[in-house]
Amino acid sequence: MNRRAFLVAGSLASTALGTAWAASEVKVIYVGGWDCQPCSNWKNQHKATWLASPEFRKVTWIEVDPPKLKEAYQERNWPGDLKPILDQLSRKTGTPRFLIVQDGKIVSNEFGTNKWTQTMTDLRKVLQ
Repeated sequence: MNRRAFLVAGSLASTALGTAWAASEVKVIYVGGWDCQPCSNWKNQHKATWLASPEFRKVTWIEVDPPKLKEAYQERNWPGDLKPILDQLSRKTGTPRFLIVQDGKIVSNEFGTNKWTQTMTDLRKVLQ
């Protein structure tokens, strides 16, 4: 194979890999409320470490965090592209909630500060 053909093949391969990566986008969605004490606890104990983690850099992070906890699952607080994810939730209560979404489908759904460790375990599996 000559050098030009090699460069073209390499360029095409990297384009194909980029397309495959974009197709399997992973989102992590935090659902809470400003007046939610367990949510404040999670933010104080875990959020800074999460934002500095290598996993954070590999996902799209979304926060649904309205001023009042009772509004956390109201459709108006979920941007239009998140509505299909909200629709997948059979139980629209419980915070803080951590959702992992891959290819538009919820693959992990945990709530409670004590479930953050499980969420991170699930995320590492998804990112492998």
